[in-house]
Amino acid sequence: MKRTSFLKVCLTMATSLVSPFLWAAQTIRKVRIEKGFKVEAGKDRFNQPISLFDGDTFMTKVSTKDTNGDLYVYESRRVKEGGPALHVHFDQDELWYVLEGEFLIKVGEVIHQVKAGDTVFGPRNVPHCFAKVGSGEGRLLMTFQPAGKMEECFQKISAGALKNLSEADQDKFREAHGFKRVGPPINQLKQ
Repeated sequence: MKRTSFLKVCLTMATSLVSPFLWAAQTIRKVRIEKGFKVEAGKDRFNQPISLFDGDTFMTKVSTKDTNGDLYVYESRRVKEGGPALHVHFDQDELWYVLEGEFLIKVGEVIHQVKAGDTVFGPRNVPHCFAKVGSGEGRLLMTFQPAGKMEECFQKISAGALKNLSEADQDKFREAHGFKRVGPPINQLKQ
């Protein structure tokens, strides 16, 4: 077989093998929404707020489904003091923007005291946690980039997925959703 004929045959075979993958990539890309939208103040994108973590209410503003997994944005409302345990996300950066109230946000070894208008960034693979402090309602606008499985995780917790699970099984659940608990929640003492 001549070299040019051989190369043509190889190119034809490669094209036919790659074509299904190109089609799949184009189909997957179309899952991302193509129009903007508005979510009114105090509302959830789908009118289904997520309730978890001793009184936290999460209202999705931009869903994982809207961005094909690139971004997840939600508003967290909390009346009780406190927050989640120290944890680390393997693949997500996290951002907190304080809308109302006061919080402690720990990223790495630094504890930030924050109030309305303040922003804190937590890079992936850096342990972090937050806690609402003081009286009244606290509200955070929180972002995960990329979204990973965080929205799914919160929906499952809201539906009771962690009830009756041992600590070890809760840790397996967290790791299956891209994060790991690595320490206790922030105590209420300031830095």
